[in-house]
Amino acid sequence: MTDRLRVGTRRSPLARAQTEEVVRRLARSAPGAQFQTVPIETSGDRDRTLGGSPDFTDAIDRALLRGEIDLAVHSAKDLPVSLDPRFRLVACPPRADPRDALVVAPGVAPDPLPSGARVGSSSLRRRAQLLRHRPDLAVVEVRGNVDTRLALVRSGALDAAVLAVAGLARLGRREEAARTLPATEFVPAPAQGSIAVVQRADDRQVRSIVRRVDHGPTRSCVLAERAFAAALGGDCRMPLGALATARDQSLTLRGQVLSPDGRRSLRVRGSGPLARPIALGERLGRAMLGRGAEELLRPAAR
Repeated sequence: MTDRLRVGTRRSPLARAQTEEVVRRLARSAPGAQFQTVPIETSGDRDRTLGGSPDFTDAIDRALLRGEIDLAVHSAKDLPVSLDPRFRLVACPPRADPRDALVVAPGVAPDPLPSGARVGSSSLRRRAQLLRHRPDLAVVEVRGNVDTRLALVRSGALDAAVLAVAGLARLGRREEAARTLPATEFVPAPAQGSIAVVQRADDRQVRSIVRRVDHGPTRSCVLAERAFAAALGGDCRMPLGALATARDQSLTLRGQVLSPDGRRSLRVRGSGPLARPIALGERLGRAMLGRGAEELLRPAAR
């Protein structure tokens, strides 16, 4: 057995918190192994104007291929929908709350927000969903980590911001959420709230350790949501959401595609066996394309 496993992660506070959670689980499940966290700066960390999936994994992928790390911990929603065949998504620990949350400035009512309120988000999906429900809001693009966005709200530069509940909770800041947005209306990003542990596909020794922290139902949900997004050619730059739920041996997936301005929205829902999550995601993705989703997504992909 490998004596010490090097675990690659982004340098952000949230990435470090997620990695610490995974390392704790690994240490409990494999007491004979030791783990070393290796922080790595990605291009998305250096340049906030980027922010697509490969930008938050590129440098970590290179380190994994060069053998500088043995496994990598990612926010599952940051993974490219088509994973490099040299890698394998081996484990997903139990999922945290996948919903979005609204954080508001002092003195601002969260429900409903005042007309004309400036609401910040780095996600095109969130902006489209906000505009669909409240076209009177001034939805603005903001980038930066969780602390940066919260600081903009506390200072009054923004009236509110939308962030992931899971991110706030993992940073110990869940109480800063003034309102949790319903997943039925604000369908989360594919794999939101989930952590993905990735390794080299041919490394069986590492796999025997890492798979012990896998939560099968969570990984099935993540695979279904990623397959749905892949069928649409989507990534985190596109206004689409997907959320799967597992019950017994069944998986139910809900998907949403919006126009960037939120005026048009398509929804799909379906179920399938828990053991075949990718087939379910691909089937619903194709169904969405058959209903005209490509036309909605095309402006966002430019």
